[in-house]
Amino acid sequence: MIDKSVVTRIVSQWLDGKDYFLVDVTVSTDNRIVVEIDHAEGVWIEDCVELSRYIEANLSRDEEDYELEVGSAGIGQPFKVVQQYKVHIGCDVEVLAKDGRKYKGILADADDEKFILTVQTKIKPEGSKRPKLVDEQLNFNYDEIKYTKYLISFK
Repeated sequence: MIDKSVVTRIVSQWLDGKDYFLVDVTVSTDNRIVVEIDHAEGVWIEDCVELSRYIEANLSRDEEDYELEVGSAGIGQPFKVVQQYKVHIGCDVEVLAKDGRKYKGILADADDEKFILTVQTKIKPEGSKRPKLVDEQLNFNYDEIKYTKYLISFK
C-alpha cells in the first residue's frame, strides 16, 4: 500500500510557493489516492491536472499500481481544515454543533483555535409590538462542532 505521508509530502512540494492549500489526502487499501486542494478564489482544472502529473512523476507505477484523483474540496461539503474557514470569512455558512443545534449565518472571523459566526436572532424590545432582527456573535471552538459548510446562494 502506498504511504499517505509520501503522497502528502509530494503534494506539499507542489504547493510550495502557491496560494493553494491542502485539504485532504486519502489512500485506500487498494491504492486509490484522493487529493483535495483548495484556493481562496477557487480551484482551476488546469492546476488539478498539473498536480496530478506532478504526483505521477514522483510515484512509480512499476513499484505499486494506483488510481489517482485530484480535485477541489467539494462545494457544500464540510470544511476539513482551518484554512477553509479563513478563506470563507464573510460568507454564508451552516454550522452543526455537537449538541445538535444548527446555525446559519455569516462567518465573521476564524483563527487556529476558534471561529465567530454572526447570526440574526429575533428579539422583542421592551415596549415594542413586533420583534426585530439583531445580529448576534456566536463563538465556537472547532471541537464543539460536527461540521461547518459553505452555503450556496442563488440571490
